[in-house]
Amino acid sequence: MNGITWSVPDFLSPIFEVAVGNGAKYSAALSHARIRSILPQSHSTTNDAQRFPPLTLAWTVWGLGAALYLIGFFQRVAPAVIGDELSRTFDLGAAALGNLSAFYFYSYVAMQIPTGVLADRWGPRKLLSLGALVAAVGTLVFALAPNGDVAGMGRLLVGGSVAVAFVGMLKLASHWLPLRQYAMASGVALFAGICGAVFAGVPLQIGVAAFGWRQVMVIMAAFTGVLALCIWTLVRDDPVERGYRSHAPEHSDDSPHFGIWAGLRRVFAYRNTWLLALVPGGVVGCLLTFAGLWGVPFLIAHYGLTPVGAAAVTSALMVAWALGGPVFGALSDRIGARKLPYVAGVWVLLAGWALVVYLPGMPVWLLVSVLMVIGFFSGCMIVGFAFAKESVPISLAGTVSGVVNSGVMSGPMLLQPAVGWMLDRTWQGQEEAGVRVYDLAAYQAGFSLMLAWAALAALLILFTRETRCEQTR
Repeated sequence: MNGITWSVPDFLSPIFEVAVGNGAKYSAALSHARIRSILPQSHSTTNDAQRFPPLTLAWTVWGLGAALYLIGFFQRVAPAVIGDELSRTFDLGAAALGNLSAFYFYSYVAMQIPTGVLADRWGPRKLLSLGALVAAVGTLVFALAPNGDVAGMGRLLVGGSVAVAFVGMLKLASHWLPLRQYAMASGVALFAGICGAVFAGVPLQIGVAAFGWRQVMVIMAAFTGVLALCIWTLVRDDPVERGYRSHAPEHSDDSPHFGIWAGLRRVFAYRNTWLLALVPGGVVGCLLTFAGLWGVPFLIAHYGLTPVGAAAVTSALMVAWALGGPVFGALSDRIGARKLPYVAGVWVLLAGWALVVYLPGMPVWLLVSVLMVIGFFSGCMIVGFAFAKESVPISLAGTVSGVVNSGVMSGPMLLQPAVGWMLDRTWQGQEEAGVRVYDLAAYQAGFSLMLAWAALAALLILFTRETRCEQTR
């Protein structure tokens, strides 16, 4: 039209979107495109489609996914706090209680690879919304369960549903956030998760004492259901759907999609996929096996700590992990390298665990200091998600993230029962108040399995190929 272009003011966009798109199901991006073709535009440089989304909006969208991840961490460690109540309610022994808790991990790990493929095919909005909804249902089933079998089914639903949170967040980050903030977002996600674990500590104990564990879980189910509604309402897969530019490289609606097996074959054709799936299992497996199960009895039996003191030490270990994630992510982004910080972190934590296991009798202050260093440097594993994403084409980002996260959770899933098995094999028959007590040699034998995986991780990380923070084409 005589060289004149047209645009529409932002405040009129919703009106035009309804008027033009109603009945045809146009997205906001398509509505803007059609409007721009017929209305004059006098300030093209201010057009939303020509600029990236504001960081406040981008982090809000991402943060809704992070909220589901926080809930997932809460659910992961809650049985440790309400274990006595669960045992009394469902008449569970120690083995049955452990199995009830483990239902979460079984479905969580099983869902990781399918979740990655679904994130690529469905998009994070549908995946996160459905995950939050199913998590709400599972939590309600768990809260109202008449017996242990039904409670286990609730835990199974929760674990499989919150399994979509981390991969969904990573997918959102790759579209909504600048590339240089991707690894930092992964680190902040870990921090959010650890906050969920903290809420499942003293705050959960206070809530259970005041209202009972069933009532607290009903409240958690309601909160998760509200989150599902918020995600569906506010989250979009890509900023283009809000009229902004996308941060995703070579963003296209025609990006190829693959089935589960085809996607797996493609991601495993890249060497880094194998390595970056095995390494974090050793890092996180050691940390959650100690902090999440066996560290408290070890500290009580061999360092004379009270149960509260031992729990405080393991909580400090988790907090240090939460702090280390964002630092390693930001450092990796800043120096433009993935391999170097990851290598440094794994080798430091390996040395730390060796001290804890094979140097008994350390002063408590030194032991706590070593554990804090271990926790902080364990945050290096967060770099692996950005590392893996950049090691494959962007169309496979969700699939490779699922593979890596599956490797992360396989560590505690395998090491927790393996260490317990080794403890029972080396048990000397000592009991106290009906509970087995294991000597130092038994713990050293059990924890040696942790060290073996950590040592393997330290070796394998050396063979990864640096991406220099650049996406594989």
